[in-house]
Amino acid sequence: MLELNIKDEIAPLKAVVLGTAKSCGPIPNPEEAYDPKSLEHILAGTYPKEVDMIREMEAFANVFKKYHVKVYRPEVLEGCNQIFSRDIAFVIEDKLVIANILPDREQEVEAVLHVLDNIDDTHILYPPEEVHVEGGDVMPWNDYLFVGTYTAVDYAMHITARTNKHAVDWLTSQFPNKKVKSFELRKSINAKENALHLDCCFQPLGNGKAILHKNGFLEETEYQWLVDFFGSENIFEITSDEMYNMFSNVFSISPDVIVSEKNFTRLNNWLRGEGFTVEEIPYAEIAKQEGLLRCSTLPLIRE
Repeated sequence: MLELNIKDEIAPLKAVVLGTAKSCGPIPNPEEAYDPKSLEHILAGTYPKEVDMIREMEAFANVFKKYHVKVYRPEVLEGCNQIFSRDIAFVIEDKLVIANILPDREQEVEAVLHVLDNIDDTHILYPPEEVHVEGGDVMPWNDYLFVGTYTAVDYAMHITARTNKHAVDWLTSQFPNKKVKSFELRKSINAKENALHLDCCFQPLGNGKAILHKNGFLEETEYQWLVDFFGSENIFEITSDEMYNMFSNVFSISPDVIVSEKNFTRLNNWLRGEGFTVEEIPYAEIAKQEGLLRCSTLPLIRE
């Protein structure tokens, strides 16, 4: 059985589910797009090719291999986009939460049943129907649980609004030992303005550092809370173009090893200057679907 253990975003990784780009289906029709960035590329004729995305994900898998991480992959479903495993489930401490995601994507959960079979049933949580939550909005950080949300009355009008107020309340009830801190995110049909998930505008790193984008947050006080929490001298503030390119969606294999996109020159130079080992891989094609490295992973066990 898998002994789940996730207390933060950075402890040495032992086991992870990495999504797959195999048989991810034809280019969606515009009305089938889940997010504004995918829509942009569908309309421009620059939507990523399966062969390129498979190559990028294999580069990621090879980094995990290098660091002796146990990697699980979903069973391949014909014609189904299964790249973003973070959306379908997430682990907090020793519990795996099955996300209530967009109805069109429920079959993605079935593709990881071979992993769930190795987890004690009492450690798998199924939120009630009114709870909408995706893993990109949920970040365990020691005593805290950081949660991205959108609670305005027009929630149902935004396909980009993924985690609701019910989710914040439910997570608070399920993890009473955690301080649940929620952040209102900016939702927009403009890809350069839209913070699809919390990890699109914020990412805590090792050594007390963090990546942040001010405009991703609707409430300046909540953004400021994070600045005060980490200390402004420890924060790498990204521009709207860098948020659009997913600069905050890097992935920590350990406190001092970070997997990043090879074109993130400004960020990668800063990370190295702060003493991190940066494993650069190509991931720019997958980024066209408004998801990147953290989105593609479902960490199960960290030390």
